[in-house]
Amino acid sequence: MSDNSQISLVQLGQQAKEASFALANLTAAQKSALLSTIKARLSDNIELILQANAKDIAQAKDNGLTDALIDRLLLDESRLNGIIGDIENVISLDDPVGKETDNKLLDNGLRLTRRAVPLGVIGVIYEARPNVTVDIAVLALKTGNAVILRGGKETINSNKALSEVIRAAIVEHGLPADAVQLITSADRALVTELLKLDQYVDMIIPRGGQNLQRLCAEQATIPVILGGIGICHMYVDADADLSRSTDVIVNAKVQRPTVCNALDTVLIHESVASSYLPQLAKELGAQQVKLVGCQQTKALLAGCGIAVTDADDESYSTEWLSLTLGVKVVADMSEAVAHIRKHSSGHSEAILTDNIHVAAEFVNQVDSSAVYVNASTRFTDGAQFGLGAEVAVSTQKLHARGPMALEALTTYKWLAWGNYTPRS
Repeated sequence: MSDNSQISLVQLGQQAKEASFALANLTAAQKSALLSTIKARLSDNIELILQANAKDIAQAKDNGLTDALIDRLLLDESRLNGIIGDIENVISLDDPVGKETDNKLLDNGLRLTRRAVPLGVIGVIYEARPNVTVDIAVLALKTGNAVILRGGKETINSNKALSEVIRAAIVEHGLPADAVQLITSADRALVTELLKLDQYVDMIIPRGGQNLQRLCAEQATIPVILGGIGICHMYVDADADLSRSTDVIVNAKVQRPTVCNALDTVLIHESVASSYLPQLAKELGAQQVKLVGCQQTKALLAGCGIAVTDADDESYSTEWLSLTLGVKVVADMSEAVAHIRKHSSGHSEAILTDNIHVAAEFVNQVDSSAVYVNASTRFTDGAQFGLGAEVAVSTQKLHARGPMALEALTTYKWLAWGNYTPRS
């Protein structure tokens, strides 16, 4: 993609809107063929993409970015192949566009149906992760939407390389390249401009930290889908199978600590804390996890040689994105739920228990976008849920919640069929 830093956002919006009209008329087979070409071209250009990413990583290190952020930026061959492989998952999914529901014949003679249609143009603002460029472009094209991408300056080289390959594949199919546009300027004023481009953009999806979410919520004149911040909890109940719980907790915390569905706080029932907490802390320590805990946690681990930093409301409300874990001993499930309600971002929570009644009560009382029984929070992901790649994880209740995939990128219109029917 040629540099568009001097092109106005209005022009980008106009181009995206025009491209969306062409996409809206594609058949499911045509869209699948397009995605197959994108997959093939990305595979053909792996070396080029990795070279671009290496520039971003080098600049990130020079600028003193944290290891956690650098991990988010990193594309190695394995990760890139995984991203490309996910495109096949999206191809295999049913196309929601054109599906009709609520088909009924009214008393007035009209036959009424509700048909799923593309949203039109989606603006996505994201930070640090180049995989988002591919995920969003593929999902948008599968649902007949054009997209304007604004990634972070930390991944500008990676995003340019990825978007150039995708745009070239779009042109191969005789479609406008502007179906996928990347804002290449790092000027932050353009974010505010994009948020007010309601004449051309139909929905904004911010994927980033709390400051970005707040900025979009406060300044957008376009509907915004909020989410992506995960302060995730796991409650170890008195009736949990402790011999199997540790692996789940370690997985939720350690497998990839820099992502939004990684575990941030473990809550442990006081009846099992004295016997279980020392062995759990030992396993976490072996994985280099640092603990931030309540006074009871500190007391139980005092004789074990395990360091615990004092926890407070601020730390319990922190999305760690690193090998740090909050720990709190609670009297019962009610106290665990109260803690979750106070500190959760509404992303993902879990309970470990063999008591079906306690599990059912926990599921009913915890109001997050994903609630697990005896499973890791790391499953909150579009691909893991069988939805294909995701645009974001929404923590709000309108218009989508949880991992947002194909259906969340459609709206609908009513079709009314008459026989030259006047209203009486």
